[in-house]
Amino acid sequence: MGFLREPWVIGIIVLVIVLLFFAPKLPAMARSLGQSFRIIKSEVRESKNDAQDQSASAQASGAKTESPVEGTIVTPVNPQQNTGNSTTGTTPPGGTTV
Repeated sequence: MGFLREPWVIGIIVLVIVLLFFAPKLPAMARSLGQSFRIIKSEVRESKNDAQDQSASAQASGAKTESPVEGTIVTPVNPQQNTGNSTTGTTPPGGTTV
């Protein structure tokens, strides 16, 4: 009984059992498996196309609608005394303190 310990023998026995008991169901199972693979393949292809379309439209719309950042440039009242230390009591234009 040492030959039953070989993996290829056990594989052949399992294959024979599957063919005997599941032979009528094998074509339907194979057809179902093939349909599942086709569906997955088409979904992956569609998602890749959607990702490419979204990135292309984002690049196109981003370049067209991107506007410059608006802001106000505030110059110091006395540029010679501006050392980054606000203890001098100077206020920028607009009357706000920094």
